[in-house]
Amino acid sequence: MKTVILCLLFVFGVAAWVLPTFDIFAVAVILFIIGLLMIIKGGDVFVDGAANIAKSLKIPSFIIGATIVSIATTLPELLVSVFAVAEGTVDMSVGNAVGSVTANTAMILAVSMVAMPIVCKRKDNLLAMLLLIAATVTLCVGCLWGSLNVIASIILVAILVTFIVHNVVSGKKQSNELKTETDAPVDKKELFLNILFFVVGAFALAGGSHFMVEYGKFIASKLGVSDLIISLTIIAVGTSLPELVTAITAIVKKEAGLSVGNVIGANVIDITLILPLCSLIAGKQLPINVRSAYIDLPVCVGVTLVAMLPLIFRQKASKLQGVALLTLYAAYIAVVVLCEVGVIPIG
Repeated sequence: MKTVILCLLFVFGVAAWVLPTFDIFAVAVILFIIGLLMIIKGGDVFVDGAANIAKSLKIPSFIIGATIVSIATTLPELLVSVFAVAEGTVDMSVGNAVGSVTANTAMILAVSMVAMPIVCKRKDNLLAMLLLIAATVTLCVGCLWGSLNVIASIILVAILVTFIVHNVVSGKKQSNELKTETDAPVDKKELFLNILFFVVGAFALAGGSHFMVEYGKFIASKLGVSDLIISLTIIAVGTSLPELVTAITAIVKKEAGLSVGNVIGANVIDITLILPLCSLIAGKQLPINVRSAYIDLPVCVGVTLVAMLPLIFRQKASKLQGVALLTLYAAYIAVVVLCEVGVIPIG
């Protein structure tokens, strides 16, 4: 089964770059969905390969967990935004990054809050939650003047570094493996297979991102809507599927901490890594759409505060809090649609 998946990912990854661009709507929708599936499965294969290569090279597991695994669930958002800005679709890049954070918080985490009791120990999660709040506020304020300014980008990168260092230190404290690992020789066959997983996963991620950006733009033009609304809704929710899968798993297993920790970590990395990196690739300050600056980003800050502050002060979440977040998300999507059709003029 793994061999079949690898072959399919490789074939579609190559096809994304060699096939001509189709201008048939039904085909575009199918290839957009294929791109989404390639990103999700390709991300799994890529991360598994990277983690196993690191283990083969005797890199401590707590470092793997703090870096590779932490970044893993943000790969879909990261790759789509990077490819979007590289192809000149800045609105899609920004909308995907911000929309994913909002969807993670106000939809995925909210569903977890409604479905099960969530207790969040302050001593274990306080710094991560404060960093998430700081990151969203920094991004919102840094974009008020029409672009992501340099100072805000530097602060965001500093928050990212702090978050990774915190993960490494926490992981080291919790790890009991360092003293028990053996010096067994590297299995060359296993190492080769893991490198193959890594390469094929990278192909799939790149190809899937290309499909989603290329046909996301096409679908938007055919529907008569902007790249921004496609990225804030379909692409943002689609690239958040790894977090959704984790949340569903946490609900089934009654592991509340798994869902909360995953969303907080993914959101911190989404905010602090994606847009500064996109700005670097663009070679200039990243221009921010008026709607993003005055609606999308403030909403992102708002839902983050609604989700995080009770967890910080009460160390638990309530069903009412989850319902409030879902209501806010529904209202936000309604406002985005109304802005798009011109009922609410902005910009």
